[in-house]
Amino acid sequence: MDGFDGRCVTDCEQCPDLVASRSQIVNGIGPDDADLVFVGEAPGANEDEKGEPFVGRSGSVLDDALGDAGVDRSAVRITNCVRCRPPENRDPTTDELANCRGYLEAEIETVDPSLVVTLGKVPSEHLLDRSVAITNEAGDVVDCRLGDRSQRVLLSMHPAATLYDASQRDAFEETIASAVALAGLGDGDSDDGDGQSRLGEF
Repeated sequence: MDGFDGRCVTDCEQCPDLVASRSQIVNGIGPDDADLVFVGEAPGANEDEKGEPFVGRSGSVLDDALGDAGVDRSAVRITNCVRCRPPENRDPTTDELANCRGYLEAEIETVDPSLVVTLGKVPSEHLLDRSVAITNEAGDVVDCRLGDRSQRVLLSMHPAATLYDASQRDAFEETIASAVALAGLGDGDSDDGDGQSRLGEF
């Protein structure tokens, strides 16, 4: 993949609509060896402007939930299924998701996290390759195939869901707290095995 170093895409023109609508390619941010990786759908207007995933209102919700769980945003990696903003913030098409899939799989393989968290229905269905009832399945931990690796994935609703329905806030925060614990991060984690040993609780 030309213009790609395993983490950052510097040049890609596979999706004509996205090339036309983006102002820049929005790559993942965070440590290259993060234990916890969050995967969203695609950049929005704020992300396209600033070149960083989840920097708008949804990003603030995610940051707050991470902080409540004892983790700073800088300790995790945050990326998207598609790295360019779709026109009018529409959902990425099947072809657009497929075109970016290799970049996402290579990024996750390079980072080698203990846990990936899908933020919302689109990334959940894309990684699992099946229909997902995200409201019912949020908090579930599954193993899925990403490229040549088996990856533990925790399903989460999108942080924006809490902006439209405040009653979802507690459930979202609980899911993020579960993710932090499963990855062995946050306050009070005394050993590297803690996340694995608590898997059955979530």
